[in-house]
Amino acid sequence: MSQNISQDYYKELIDLQDVEGVEAHFQGLLEVPIKSISDLEKWLRDEKDLINKIMEAMTGHQVDFYRNTEDAVIKSTYLHDQQVVQPLLMKYEAKLNEKCCKSPYVNQLDENRYGLMRRVRESKIKLFREENIPLLVKEQELCTKYSEIMGGLTVEWEGEEKPFPFIESQLDNLDRAVREKAYHAMISAYRQIKPDMDAIMDELIQLRHQIALNAGFENYRDYMFVVKNRDYSIQDCYDFHENVEKHIIPAWNRLAEVFKSKLGVDTYRPWDNTAKLLKNPPYTEVSTLMDGVSEMLGKTDPYFADRFDYMREHKLLDLGDRKGKSPGGFCTILPVSEDTFVFANLSPSFFSLIALIHEMGHAVNAYLVFSEHGPLEEHQDRSEVAELYSHGMELLLLDKLDQFYPEEEEFKSAQREELRRAFTMLFGPLSGDLFQHWMYTNPKHTAKERDEKYFEISKRFGLNPVDTSGYEEEIGMSWAGTLHYFQVPFYTIEYSMSMLGALQILENYRNNPEKAIESFKKGASADNNQSIAAIYKEAGVIFDFSEAAVKGMGEFLEKVVQDIH
Repeated sequence: MSQNISQDYYKELIDLQDVEGVEAHFQGLLEVPIKSISDLEKWLRDEKDLINKIMEAMTGHQVDFYRNTEDAVIKSTYLHDQQVVQPLLMKYEAKLNEKCCKSPYVNQLDENRYGLMRRVRESKIKLFREENIPLLVKEQELCTKYSEIMGGLTVEWEGEEKPFPFIESQLDNLDRAVREKAYHAMISAYRQIKPDMDAIMDELIQLRHQIALNAGFENYRDYMFVVKNRDYSIQDCYDFHENVEKHIIPAWNRLAEVFKSKLGVDTYRPWDNTAKLLKNPPYTEVSTLMDGVSEMLGKTDPYFADRFDYMREHKLLDLGDRKGKSPGGFCTILPVSEDTFVFANLSPSFFSLIALIHEMGHAVNAYLVFSEHGPLEEHQDRSEVAELYSHGMELLLLDKLDQFYPEEEEFKSAQREELRRAFTMLFGPLSGDLFQHWMYTNPKHTAKERDEKYFEISKRFGLNPVDTSGYEEEIGMSWAGTLHYFQVPFYTIEYSMSMLGALQILENYRNNPEKAIESFKKGASADNNQSIAAIYKEAGVIFDFSEAAVKGMGEFLEKVVQDIH
């Protein structure tokens, strides 16, 4: 399953080891006189050029580390970026923001083009505290430690040492005995690393709480809402949690009864909640996975396949599982090259197939933005928008899963699984969001209380139809396997919001495929300086997570499942 690892996929146009040189570039920007609106616009372009060069190198180093957490040289380069370059970047970012916002010409900038940038900069000025820089560096060090632990995690399976993602893939197995064995193996692995995970999370929570206090907030949750410049409130999130619990969980329980019946089990146990009703994994070799996904993308739109084939040819995909590789998956932008890189630690499973399609939604979005507007800037990167196209791509390819499942019944089962995933994306990220609300508004909680709260919330949402008796402790500790809680806090609810939009894309596609794909591409290439609602509108959908929207999309999703059934 391993692939050759190439490190020539990004450009290093700035030497990050030369710290004095990097600092001189920043200092030079600070000393540039701005005497007109045209001077300010040129200064902004020069600043963007420098930041892009730094971010491409840092992104490349980070991906290198995730691809091989056990290489000492790669790790040293990555840690230098986090411990030396990142603090420098934060220090000068604050100074550059101040220079921009204090310019007498800033209010003359075109509102449509620069309004979002100005608001984000003003927000960062309010949030910046010099004393938080070492805390943010320490936070990153703890996240790196998490990646190392998870990257090195292996499990013995039938006499062989297997990477952790392989064991997770066995939870899909149609054989209940195999699923149960995999579940216990996974829990055993979590138990092995639990003390380390608790220690890391305890320290992260205290660090983040102090960061928030330093910035003048009562807790880290409130701080992060301002950091993310969200277009909605904390109360809106709580309302969303309740709407999903009220309208989606009953539908999820009904669907669970269908799966329980098809599995032929009397009780729906934790390892049954993962079964995919599919006889075999969709592929055995990564090359087969890539061949098939290219075909699916091409049948949807030639541009989609063109981008995938380009990435494959230029070694911008690393998909297989291997020891020492960090868990998870993501698509990241290389702003100088105007390329994307998809990293994923995948073992043959239905989830792995969908994960690649998901990340290609991000990649297509990025390439379309590159072609229309150039590299996405940090202030334009909003997860509620990005995830619309990743979830949307999954659902646009729903009718092409026969590429991997040519038998009619298997094809229908695969479609049902993708729709079940759509259900889980409506409530799974929400339960994770609620968990984080609790963690950071109760920063003095114990590890035991954290596990208990995680079990309680899980039982309210995804595990509602599952008989969890005897596994409360095991389920409670399983939060440790979620990368987002460690590395990207409060990046979960966006998945649920965007899934409501993606279901509208599916509805549009069922009514008029050509028009739906045209709208998808139009939205994916939209000007990201607009509001989230305006971007959604360009994609032919509405940014709405009200009770009526949740109820309506839940009913639509149930209907589609029944249509396939």
